[in-house]
Amino acid sequence: MKKITFLLFLFFSIIIFSQVTITPSNFDINESITISVNASSTATDCNGLSNLSKLYIHSGVGTDADPWGTKVVGNWGSDDGIGEMTFNASNSLWEITFTPKTYYGLTDDQASAITKIGMVFRNESGTQELKTNGCTDFIFNVGTFQITLNTPLEETSILNSGESLAISATASLISNFNLKANGTSIDQKTNLKTYNYAPTVIENTTFILEASNNGEIVNTTFHVIIKPTVVEETLPAGMKDGFNINETSVTFVLYAPNKEFVHLIGSFNNWAVSDHYALKKDATKDRFWIELTNLPTQEDITYQYLVEGTLKIADPYSTQILDPNEDQYIDGITYPNMPTYPTGETEHAVTVLRTGDAPYTWQTTNFKKPAKTDLVIYELLIRDFDALHSFDAVKERLDYLQELGINAIELMPVNEFDGNLSWGYNPSFHMALDKYYGSPTAFKQLIDECHKRGIAVILDVVYNHASGQNPLYRMWNTNGGGYGGQASADNPFFNQTATHSYSVFNDFNHSQQAVKDYVKRTTQFWIDEYKIDGFRWDLTKGFTQNCTENDETCTGNYQADRVAVLKEYADYQWEKDASFYVIFEHLGGNTEETEWVNYRLNEGKGVMMWGNHNYQYNQSTMGYGSDSDFSWISYKNRGWSTPGNVSYMESHDEERLMYKNLQFGNNAQANANPPYNVREIDTALERAALAGAFFFTVPGPKMIWQFGELGYDISINQNGRTGTKPILWNYLSNQNRKKVNTTWAKLIKLKLKYEIFKTSDFTLDVANASGLKKIHLTSPAATGIQHMVIIGNFGITTQGITPYFQQTGNWYNVLEDNAIITVTNTAAAITLGPGEFKVYANQPAILANNDFILENESITLYPNPTSRNFSLSNEVLEVSIYNITGKQVKKYTKKVVQSNSYLVSDLTTGIYFVRIRKTNNQLFTKKLSIN
Repeated sequence: MKKITFLLFLFFSIIIFSQVTITPSNFDINESITISVNASSTATDCNGLSNLSKLYIHSGVGTDADPWGTKVVGNWGSDDGIGEMTFNASNSLWEITFTPKTYYGLTDDQASAITKIGMVFRNESGTQELKTNGCTDFIFNVGTFQITLNTPLEETSILNSGESLAISATASLISNFNLKANGTSIDQKTNLKTYNYAPTVIENTTFILEASNNGEIVNTTFHVIIKPTVVEETLPAGMKDGFNINETSVTFVLYAPNKEFVHLIGSFNNWAVSDHYALKKDATKDRFWIELTNLPTQEDITYQYLVEGTLKIADPYSTQILDPNEDQYIDGITYPNMPTYPTGETEHAVTVLRTGDAPYTWQTTNFKKPAKTDLVIYELLIRDFDALHSFDAVKERLDYLQELGINAIELMPVNEFDGNLSWGYNPSFHMALDKYYGSPTAFKQLIDECHKRGIAVILDVVYNHASGQNPLYRMWNTNGGGYGGQASADNPFFNQTATHSYSVFNDFNHSQQAVKDYVKRTTQFWIDEYKIDGFRWDLTKGFTQNCTENDETCTGNYQADRVAVLKEYADYQWEKDASFYVIFEHLGGNTEETEWVNYRLNEGKGVMMWGNHNYQYNQSTMGYGSDSDFSWISYKNRGWSTPGNVSYMESHDEERLMYKNLQFGNNAQANANPPYNVREIDTALERAALAGAFFFTVPGPKMIWQFGELGYDISINQNGRTGTKPILWNYLSNQNRKKVNTTWAKLIKLKLKYEIFKTSDFTLDVANASGLKKIHLTSPAATGIQHMVIIGNFGITTQGITPYFQQTGNWYNVLEDNAIITVTNTAAAITLGPGEFKVYANQPAILANNDFILENESITLYPNPTSRNFSLSNEVLEVSIYNITGKQVKKYTKKVVQSNSYLVSDLTTGIYFVRIRKTNNQLFTKKLSIN
């Protein structure tokens, strides 16, 4: 029986066997084995295990070419007992014992071909996992007959032509050895357990060392790369880092200071290392480059850079990459005809390039962004928004979002990130689209459709850090080009340790020109390629170089370098799009944020800042007066001249309002008569609607988190903070949840329709410990509505509130069909039950989806007001009546039109709009008051 094994390097063995061991170490497929895991070990940088109650092994068996390919056991994320390990208190190890052939259900034929067993480990929900130091799967040999290479220690050795290579190996049994170089036998030795030889090498060579015992053969493979003679030549003008597609060629450019040589490997040269594909060097620019002609057109071309013969990296400026581990979990519905990873040809991420494709034809070319102060942003995580987790799925939901009334979508990061099930704040390739959400064309189609509907698209971008997969990190780190370790001192992009107190992954050094160039190139790409309308910059506090990872005071204080570099980054966007939305998630000191808000404000620009009011609004919705003052939502309270704060009650980062309402809401009146308990679902939902009335009516941009408009009540910590959450579109069938949606939709329409919500003359009286709150808006020159008063009772008992209307006369409750109250005393109290609110305006509001245009026509509607019927002064073809919300409540037949007497006594008191189609087919509308 012939078996082929992978090379077991000494350094790799130390990492694996210090944390994961198999007893016995050499085992047969039919032999019982015990796998032991030290879950608390820090031997790898990819140990995400903590606070374990259970540990699962997710494993498979296969061949050298595909270690998992024959059978896999385990259901990722399921706590179903399959692969569950047992904690051994005597040695503090997690263990599982089984016989591989039985455990994996192998036939005799399958078992005879098995040479590898692969495994990773996870907690019961799958939100934590353990992999190797390179963040790859643990791979072990199967078989009692094994060979271990002692030298060279590296899989690939770099030599000058004519140097010798010391080779030493040990077999587990007495063996006959055969060394092959590029397929030709060059040395044979017999009846040994230890092999030694030192051949002279003059060309790139793949060595295979075979050991045989009684007809069974094991082997190990290793390589030698001969240093090429690097050609020095100036980089052609106009070439950018990454790939540059020209009419008949593609030029590849890699920024790699202090590197000696680079090869290009890929589908065009069968992934072979050849000096024909050695890149030229422009030492003055620290760049390597090569121009290739005759590449196939309209086909997927895959490639990597091979840096100094050992390090395989995808292009740092990839626009799409293939992942050897994660792509298999992306289905053809999400991404039809997805390119396939070149399994068996290489490892790590590879870049996908295509030439000759027709560019996408944009259908919407005249999109005008909503004004900043008008923004109502819907933040969503595609993974948890629709079960299909795709751009196409979001596009199919746009009717819902448009009906809600939002005018911008903010997508959590969609650039390539580690894994598939992620929030996206672990970016690996900043210019590549993550395939788990779909194809580049699908993303463009989504944006196109959003723009068609007047909806802007904002991307969440992460430039504080990058994950270990990032090529710019792997080229200069202490992990030999792996995903762990830390940046080495010569890394031109990353700090060795974070220079702020929010350290995650690998920290960019934003004082370096290389980083600034990288940020400029990658951010401008999204504007050029996808017509993105804005960026929300994650964790901007980390952009200083002045602090340490343990100094929160320094990080939180004003840092001039951070202010300057983020202004520069804002300029990069405005260089491409003068009206681009630039939003910082800083959540820091007002001095810094004010400086950004005012930056280039006289040019109509200025940066917007995220404004977190979750705690104060949630205190209010839970019915507690303490710490419930959310007046900081007013930009005026921050000393700003413009509404530069993107305020929110919820974002992806906060606990959900409804969850806390139901878990911790005030229930002091639960036994009262009548009872009132915030922890009851319908009461909690009413308070979500109340919060909306005191949120959307405050002038300035607003943001809501997905499904907040339906009272989403699943904790942020379910399945782990960043773990998957239930997708509950069935909420729409719940009448009380739909009421929250309807109320918020009306409030959003009010905000976007009426000028008064742009006024700077407004006050918030929201600090009352009793829970009584009110807002006043005044704009005498505004069209339609000049005064508004919002009153609400966030308390849990009935109370009287003094509205202090700005004037006497008729006021209209705009959320209740413009029900009229007549105010004779502006200081007269109004009684509000707990959770009750009113939104009053001095004029009725039209909340229809389609605007009603009131025309100055000679036709007359009389009597008006009326309580029974009305007539028209001219002959018409058609008459319909709509209530103030835009709902059609009557449509008159031809017979009624001919009689010219329109009965309305069955309609309730209020304001209506009569839509009239004249005999010349012109449409116009008359206002009708029914008393």
